[in-house]
Amino acid sequence: MATTYCDIAPTHEWHGPYHDTEYGFPLEDDATLFERLVLEIKQAGLPWLTILKKREAFRRAYDGFEPKVVARYGARERRRLLKLRPPWSRGLRRRAAR
Repeated sequence: MATTYCDIAPTHEWHGPYHDTEYGFPLEDDATLFERLVLEIKQAGLPWLTILKKREAFRRAYDGFEPKVVARYGARERRRLLKLRPPWSRGLRRRAAR
């Protein structure tokens, strides 16, 4: 029998809260939708656990995932996010390259 996310997530330290309060729930506002979009893009082949652990750092990097704030980003803010080693990405590149 196949094990699903719903089978293993509830007892997991990180996956459990995400599963019980967010996974499969409708998104109610633009900031939550934007957050999910950014996190899914950042995952790009990485384990979801890695993204969940870095979530607060992403939230800080993207001004709380407020789309109106991020839409006003200028060149300086975009460069900050595109740096080779921004603070929120520590550990992502090395592990992903292996």
